[in-house]
Amino acid sequence: MSNVSLSFPDGSVRDYDAATTGLALAESISKSLAKKAVAYALDGELRDLSDPLGRSGKIEIVTRESPRALELIRHDAAHVLAEAVQELWPGTQVTIGPVIENGFYYDFARNEPFTPEDFPVIEKKMREIIARNRPFTKQVWDRDHARKVFRDKGEAYKVELIDAIPDDQDLKIYYQGDWFDLCRGPHMASTGQIGNAFKLMKVAGAYWRGDSNNPMLTRIYGTAWADQAELDAYITMLEEAEKRDHRKLGREMDLFHFQEEGPGVVFWHSKGWKMFQNLVAYMRRRLNDLDYEEVNAPQVLDKSLWETSGHWGWYRDAMFKVTVAGDDTDDDRVFALKPMNCPGHVQIFKHGLKSYRDLPIKLAEFGAVHRYEPSGALHGLMRVRGFTQDDAHIFCTEEQLADECLKINDLILTTYADFGFTEIQVKLSTRPEKRVGTDAAWDHAEEIMGSVLKTIEAQSGGKIKTSINPGEGAFYGPKFEYVLKDAIGREWQCGTTQVDFNLPERFGAFYIGSDSEKKQPVMIHRAICGSMERFLGILIENYAGHFPLWFAPQQVVVATITSDADDYAEKVVARLKRAGLSAVADLRNEKINYKVREHSLAKVPVILVCGKREAEEGTVNMRRLGSRDQQSMSLDEAVASLSAEAVAPDRRRAETIAEAA
Repeated sequence: MSNVSLSFPDGSVRDYDAATTGLALAESISKSLAKKAVAYALDGELRDLSDPLGRSGKIEIVTRESPRALELIRHDAAHVLAEAVQELWPGTQVTIGPVIENGFYYDFARNEPFTPEDFPVIEKKMREIIARNRPFTKQVWDRDHARKVFRDKGEAYKVELIDAIPDDQDLKIYYQGDWFDLCRGPHMASTGQIGNAFKLMKVAGAYWRGDSNNPMLTRIYGTAWADQAELDAYITMLEEAEKRDHRKLGREMDLFHFQEEGPGVVFWHSKGWKMFQNLVAYMRRRLNDLDYEEVNAPQVLDKSLWETSGHWGWYRDAMFKVTVAGDDTDDDRVFALKPMNCPGHVQIFKHGLKSYRDLPIKLAEFGAVHRYEPSGALHGLMRVRGFTQDDAHIFCTEEQLADECLKINDLILTTYADFGFTEIQVKLSTRPEKRVGTDAAWDHAEEIMGSVLKTIEAQSGGKIKTSINPGEGAFYGPKFEYVLKDAIGREWQCGTTQVDFNLPERFGAFYIGSDSEKKQPVMIHRAICGSMERFLGILIENYAGHFPLWFAPQQVVVATITSDADDYAEKVVARLKRAGLSAVADLRNEKINYKVREHSLAKVPVILVCGKREAEEGTVNMRRLGSRDQQSMSLDEAVASLSAEAVAPDRRRAETIAEAA
């Protein structure tokens, strides 16, 4: 074979015979590297160490300590799980076992479904298989031979998978000792490289190939990590996440509920709705300071508008459609509940002639939208069918585009900081395979966005991590995705900034330029919270219900020790309300410890305890959520202290700026 040219991470370039395997390549660099190697990557594509190079490209030797090895550890663990199950329960059919976020799963066909009680014996067998340290070896089989082997083994699902593999693709079989499986690969060198930092997590039912007309299989989920410390940290995070589950806290705090008659839509209770409105009020203040104009577009629009925008072709299956049949057949029309606000905002922009002097025009809406989500995907506030977007669309010139993106970036980052999120990533998602618009327009948009991304990183002094997300842009343009990290290390993608040259063109939107000619504006789609419901779910879990005083739905409870203090407690509540605080009195004939315990479970930040003595002295005893201590102070001191603490961060900033001026 001919020689190939390899580019190494240190910048060096060397030539090798194209038949050289990944292992031989590692050995040529150093024996110690070859011992550590588990795979190699050519132009980012992971390969088995036994694979020949075949072509030129950028090379990387992947060791078990490499971040990319985690995918292989999990993939190999799935194979070991399948072997363990078949050793323990002969006759069980194995189907598919992919890597997923934080772990893996494998689907099994067995008359008696597995249960978590089976996990200890399965994990023990998996450790035995790993300890055997059998090599992973690959063979390419003829299809007829493969069908016969798996049919003879009683593996009907594998035969079906073989039939589904395109004829132009090799049919790969991976052995680990005597056990083998149909698999695309790649794998590490041996089972021993998996290690013992794994754990089986749960079982679930899963239809074969996701089709409810097919047989139900048993899916076993597992997690696997590079070492025990990482596994322990993950398990601890899951335990903490369970305590913070917003659905559980929503019940305890009496914020909202869901029920079967309204799948995927929220029934907000008074406290939860107050929290929702607090978030809207905060965002509204921020927008007012930045010259956004708040608008409201219709909920129901004719399908022709969605056809023009392109959403009907791209997202029709996720839209709620309504057919109206009038007395006159001419009135028969198809409408849709809006799944997003952008087409309505273009109509508002088009109403009346616009000049270049008017730009940028910033239209914002807290718009209720509806999107169909499969029932199995619904998850509390995090995944719903009806939600509210803190949506905005900025119509500007191309010259204004970069500056507007940077202004949006500042708004997003300061908003997240106000809610306690300081670890942020900004990802630039580039053109997807299926898209609208010319390549030239995409080139131009991505060039501008790439430049803005560099500025964002530079302005943050390296505190904001940035990256490229190839192929993940919207169908109409590239976008920034803002990913925040919560208190227990989970990442959430919330805010977006999306550049759109397409929608204004489709709807014929224009402004009059300085040359008196019609010009097409650039449209920036912008969201900060994204879904307000989801963002509130994230906040509930991030704070574990312990909200800062300015955002808490119920800020203060004034609880009495005896009925002698009832009148005084009412006066305390009145003072707090006049100071702008949310306060209620608890005058029930219950012991004070019972009241404190109940309000602590409801995550009330401050409890002011009043008895006969406090009523006579004009004082209160202040208890903070999560603390057993209490502090005695005058009512004036308490009101002043809590009023100052309850000032929202954006208002505090404004006060500081005003004082400095």
